Amino acid sequence: MAFISNGTTILDAGAFNVNLGSMVLISEQTASSSANVSFTSGIDSSYPIYKFEFIDIHAGTDQVNFTFQGSTNGGSSYGVTMTTTFFRAVHGEDGSSGTVSYETDKDLAQSTSFQRLTHVQSSDNDGNSAGTLFLYNPSSTTFVKHFMSRTSLMQDGNYAFDSNIAGYFNTTSSINAIQFKMSSGNIDAGTIKLYGIKDS
Repeated sequence: MAFISNGTTILDAGAFNVNLGSMVLISEQTASSSANVSFTSGIDSSYPIYKFEFIDIHAGTDQVNFTFQGSTNGGSSYGVTMTTTFFRAVHGEDGSSGTVSYETDKDLAQSTSFQRLTHVQSSDNDGNSAGTLFLYNPSSTTFVKHFMSRTSLMQDGNYAFDSNIAGYFNTTSSINAIQFKMSSGNIDAGTIKLYGIKDS
């Protein structure tokens, strides 16, 4: 804890106001052999920032990717043009493979494909992924819509992957729905929560 003077902490001084950046749970969904998890309501002009939390996402098929896309028509279709970046860090349980790299095969350049949020995911019984996705001002009709994601993944029971993704939906239409799915097969299990984040 940081101290200002005379033992007073930053928290005591009120630097962290409960109304500043506080999160409100909008909805949550739990997958069970689900083809996808779609959020078709709750993403509107109510909040400037939306946060998705992924908890214990387990793949039903081996060697797949956890992905997402957006919609401008309430979820009738998904395929908004995106430009993105993808880099990751990896480290093995035996201390090997301690590297950071940019992955050119996992980014998108003006593509309507689903964007990967994780490295390749295994269907091992104890394998899963977790992380977050932030979506900024999705109701804007002036600007493109930025997003950032960070996920943690255990691959093949041997490696820890830290994946970092950022980019934007290249549209001035409102993004009002988000869908998550595996690149192949089902989301066997896992919970996804949607929060709205208030400004000050």
